[in-house]
Amino acid sequence: MSRARVFILLPVLLLTFFSGCSIHSKQAITPPSPVPDSFVRQEGPPVESLPIGRWWETFGDEDLNALMKEALANNLDLARSFARMEQFEAITRQARSVQYPFLTASGEGGRSRQPGILGSDTGNSYRLSLAAGYEIDLWGRNRSGVMAAMLEERASREDVRSLFISLSADLVDRYYLAVEERAQIDLTDGTIASFENTVELVTRRYLQGLVSALDVYQARQNLSFAKASRPVFEANLATAEHAIAVLLGRYPDRNLAGNVAELPETIEAFPAGIPSRVLARRPDVQAEFLRVQASDARVAQAIADRFPSFNLLGNYGTSRTSFSTGDVTGVFWNLLASAALPVIDGGRRKAEVDRSEAEFRENLSRYRKKVLTSFQEVENALVNNRTTEERIRQLEERVDATAGALRLSLDRYLLGLSDYLPILTAQASDFTARSQLLAARRQLISDRISLARALGGDWMEEEMENRREASTGKGNVK
Repeated sequence: MSRARVFILLPVLLLTFFSGCSIHSKQAITPPSPVPDSFVRQEGPPVESLPIGRWWETFGDEDLNALMKEALANNLDLARSFARMEQFEAITRQARSVQYPFLTASGEGGRSRQPGILGSDTGNSYRLSLAAGYEIDLWGRNRSGVMAAMLEERASREDVRSLFISLSADLVDRYYLAVEERAQIDLTDGTIASFENTVELVTRRYLQGLVSALDVYQARQNLSFAKASRPVFEANLATAEHAIAVLLGRYPDRNLAGNVAELPETIEAFPAGIPSRVLARRPDVQAEFLRVQASDARVAQAIADRFPSFNLLGNYGTSRTSFSTGDVTGVFWNLLASAALPVIDGGRRKAEVDRSEAEFRENLSRYRKKVLTSFQEVENALVNNRTTEERIRQLEERVDATAGALRLSLDRYLLGLSDYLPILTAQASDFTARSQLLAARRQLISDRISLARALGGDWMEEEMENRREASTGKGNVK
């Protein structure tokens, strides 16, 4: 065998010999240990539960369902997240391309004039060739780059799934905030009407000489207090409606959340299930886990970059040059096997390895922090659901008490058995208690929403598939 053939085949032989070798061992990626067997604030033993589906449909509100459908189709943050995911898909395809040989076709044509002994000679020349090359990925540098790109692409997909969860939770939360504010306005309007009647009653008694002017001023004081509360609820309602409009991809508008002014019956709290299952259903946790894996692949890529690279290059073509003395035609080709070994680079490649390893440790810490945060969110949601339920029971008892105190104080005042101060106190207490009860009922809905958000789910898979099909149908080229 000639030396040239040996030189060409040497990289192939090395690839065969080292194909099973690895210059980097995958690092262990584990959450903070040990993972609890149950949640601290969970009542009763942990029970396996199904992933939470389209949980907002349990409220049975068709207006809310219609708004959710529009938000999932038109939300701009969601559109941006899908576009970012498509960028990572393209990056993955780019990374994969280096694993395959490249082939380039080129052609040249020209006309030239050459001086000679017998005079100048003018001729035409043509050249057509194919150039091919292939990098032998002996140390897995390209494979590691592809793996990192694929993992980052999967992480971007988990980001989209996480945004679906956040978007649904934000929309439902703001929807029922708007409902609460309408209920607060209705309560305030009813209270204002009641206080106006009381002012008229006290004013007549004052004109009859039965009470002093102080009673009239005190009655007006409560009326002014109720009227001053209304603008606050109006502002909160407008803010909630504006936020809903932006979630839908619209300019701020009013009445997007309908005209419902009564909070629904509170749905049962979602079962927390087994903690390890919750981690698997949290797309934000999975995204961080995938990014840690991607950074580990980048470490392998950086280490491999410090080793020699081997390339096979080839060129084949035909040329023709026409002169007055005759044509020169023929086929040309060449084969080249090259090897490059970094010798002196000022420590650049070693610094990249150190940077990649530090990035891995950073991402690992971020992943572990996300695991802890996800448990914190579930625990907080569980305790908030329970304590808000208890607060509602206490406020219901308070409303009963303040309503009774108001009736009794008003009867005693009309009978002349007491002055107006007990009515003043009872009216303010009753209005405040009813308002607080409305706020607590809406807060319980928010707590249910927070629990649904913290437990994750997989209901968005169908939405993502539908959106992908719609995007493909519009002529997107993949």
